[in-house]
Amino acid sequence: MTFPGLRSRQKRAKQEPRAPGEDLIRFLYQEHGRSVLAYATRLTGDRAAAEDVLQETLLRAWRHAEDLQNDSKGSVRGWLLTVARNIVTDRARARASRPQEVGEPVDVPAAEPDHAERVVNSMAVLGAMDTLSAEHREVLVEMYYRGRTVTEAAQVLRIPPGTVKSRSYHALRALRVALAGRSGAREVPG
Repeated sequence: MTFPGLRSRQKRAKQEPRAPGEDLIRFLYQEHGRSVLAYATRLTGDRAAAEDVLQETLLRAWRHAEDLQNDSKGSVRGWLLTVARNIVTDRARARASRPQEVGEPVDVPAAEPDHAERVVNSMAVLGAMDTLSAEHREVLVEMYYRGRTVTEAAQVLRIPPGTVKSRSYHALRALRVALAGRSGAREVPG
């Protein structure tokens, strides 16, 4: 296939030495670059990937320059668009055939939380629990340490559910005040 305008560009290019095939690639890019880029962008949904596809397509055209110039069948643009589609398809297949790489650290033990902080917090809570009245402490033990609902705690303590709610509210406020006093911080109203 002959390229209209390629001969006149080659004559003008006599002044500057160029690599063989450079005129062909320059011509293909000027005449068909936008179309191939737009097509590749539609296929990939990514402009950067589409630019890579365009570059690879032009590279393949350069490698097959003799076939492009001697082929009397079909259009150059059709050939370029087919090559671009094949490149996109090949890349999609290559991505699908390989599992996703995950950067896992090798031989690095998992970070374990410092148990000393938990021990200190438990001691602080137990010390603050000692400042509560027996009724308030019983409600908190049943609800928070034994994981009982208001109704279950009420049945175990043999008091009405409303009383459990009231005692837990006041017990938590008193506990907050006691913990704030131990840490030296002021109580935050809540």
